[in-house]
Amino acid sequence: MNGVLFVTDPLGGLQADVDASIGLMSATQDLGLDVWCCEPSDLAVANGNVLVQARRIRLRPRHPAGSGHRWTVDPIWWDELDRTVVDAAGFDLVHLRIDPPVDQRYLHTTYLLDLVEAAGTRVVNRPEGVRAMHEKLIALRFPELCPPTYVGAGLPGLRDFVAGVGTAVVKPVDGFAGLDVWLIGDDHAATALLESATHGGRRQVIAQQYLPAVEHGNKRLFLLDGDIVGAVLRRPSTDDFRIGPPVAVAGIDDADRAIVAALRPHLRRHGLAIAGLDVIGGRLIEVNVTCPGGMHKTDALLGTQLSRAMVRKLTESTLGVLT
Repeated sequence: MNGVLFVTDPLGGLQADVDASIGLMSATQDLGLDVWCCEPSDLAVANGNVLVQARRIRLRPRHPAGSGHRWTVDPIWWDELDRTVVDAAGFDLVHLRIDPPVDQRYLHTTYLLDLVEAAGTRVVNRPEGVRAMHEKLIALRFPELCPPTYVGAGLPGLRDFVAGVGTAVVKPVDGFAGLDVWLIGDDHAATALLESATHGGRRQVIAQQYLPAVEHGNKRLFLLDGDIVGAVLRRPSTDDFRIGPPVAVAGIDDADRAIVAALRPHLRRHGLAIAGLDVIGGRLIEVNVTCPGGMHKTDALLGTQLSRAMVRKLTESTLGVLT
């Protein structure tokens, strides 16, 4: 079974004008490889083999919208060419592209894909690596690279931390996509806000010192096999402290290179080929490894070819040099 399998959330629910997984699919198709898709529920194991109810699709033409970070696409952005049950280990490459959080559904999928990898097929990102390196907590292994950070659910400790740093960004350990992110200052509202953020002290959160440098941008570093392949700047909007879409290309400085050098051996050891590092003012905020995004948006905005470069290198390293 030649081709590349993408294990994703339901295709109909993906945002075809921005979704990074679709950008990787499009780049795969442009390189002349068949694109196959399935959802976690389409995976099964029989006699030690992972079987998949897979769909072969062809993406319809797309082009940058002309301004901003979106692509112009048809409302139905793909055509189904085939549907069949096959051995997942027969694909040339498998992409694990389920959106976080890493919940039971996600974890169960990684265990099945462990069997695919054991059969000799590369899975990107490696399932074991996704389990081993929690994208919200991995940065804590490098405190010298991060802003002051506190992780916990207890209100007294969190309240003391906020008082110590003045203003903190608070987010759930299992959060994603900017949901349930709080900006909490050292004032009379702090305790009530922390109670809400932690569900009354029952949910673990990450609190980090607010960095005013975010006004100049949050830098997303795109990594492939531990090396920087691009960088983009994202800024908060005027009416929201949270980070928005990409706005400009970002330069790479010594602080970025030091952060990547510290993370590179860990990413490579755990097979986390595609990663997105969030950096503010030279400080590491987060390491995105479950379903790293932003490449497709950046390609539309800046005319880059991040998705194509990633797919080509992954394919060359897995299958040999493409002609």
